[in-house]
Amino acid sequence: MSEDKFLKLVPSAERRDSTTKLLDSYSEAGHHIINVLHSLQVIVVGKKSNPAILTFHDIGMNSNSCFHGFFAFADMQPILKKFCVYHVTAPGQEENSPTLPANFVYPTLDELGEMILEVMTSHGIKSFIGFGVGAGANILSRFALRHSDLVDGLILVNCTASQAGWFEWIILKCNSWLLKKNFLTGRAKDYILWYWFGQRRLHSNVDLLMAYVDFLESMNTYNLGCFIESYIKRTDLGIARECGTRPIKNFKCPVLLLTGRDSPHLDVTVEMNDRSDPSLVTWVKYDCSGMVLEEEPALVTETVLYFLQGLGYIPTLRSATYTKYLSMRKLISRN
Repeated sequence: MSEDKFLKLVPSAERRDSTTKLLDSYSEAGHHIINVLHSLQVIVVGKKSNPAILTFHDIGMNSNSCFHGFFAFADMQPILKKFCVYHVTAPGQEENSPTLPANFVYPTLDELGEMILEVMTSHGIKSFIGFGVGAGANILSRFALRHSDLVDGLILVNCTASQAGWFEWIILKCNSWLLKKNFLTGRAKDYILWYWFGQRRLHSNVDLLMAYVDFLESMNTYNLGCFIESYIKRTDLGIARECGTRPIKNFKCPVLLLTGRDSPHLDVTVEMNDRSDPSLVTWVKYDCSGMVLEEEPALVTETVLYFLQGLGYIPTLRSATYTKYLSMRKLISRN
């Protein structure tokens, strides 16, 4: 990815205080910013009369660092004009967040999912399309399995349906303990960067890597440790494909599973796809690392557009690729 293209995704000059500037720009544009329920931050972008998209971020990120770059991508703008986006940030994960109180019991992933009900009630959301990455994808999956009538569809990036394995549990437990002691050690930082990018492509895009190092260093380490600890304590989603007459638990809405060829989460997305209803779940792999939204925004936008059209939304909107194709044909015919 060229530097110019990257700067459009993540403005490097605003890395340290990007959340503050992002909130200010939303306020100036007449959008709503509301904090609800234990510092759960919700940023609302768009007209509330439009269909809702609700996002939830991964560990080490917040709604800004996880989604702002992709949602600012030019090809996404015609899509976003037709929706109202609710960006949810987990407690204490916004940049420059104050340390959570010592007596604050961090919510489990199931509890974070249930907190979405209060977000819906507060904003009058009847149903939504979930868009989650990593831990956020798992949280939205839990909500959809419990409240299938409230979710129209799910877009899940690097999602796992399983509980943490022993290796993951030990590594993340050690890192969360250090982070809660306010130590962002080199090993903790390296692990989170590997968790995002994967080993093979960790240093293939230095600009993108350094931007996310800055985002990571801007976060409150204690609060991040709390979120990571909640993530490693996750339970299995309990989903399974239908087998005879045995009752099963699975998604009732269409699901789009996205991952990268060199993502460290490739295998768990394959497993989740294998356990899901094949008539409802679509699995897509891109030639990139785990940072799918940042490295392949054009391809992801096109995939998201077709997924939304499959749900019955924006049926007449054409993808950027098809629009360019038509423009080329017109140019050729004129010559």
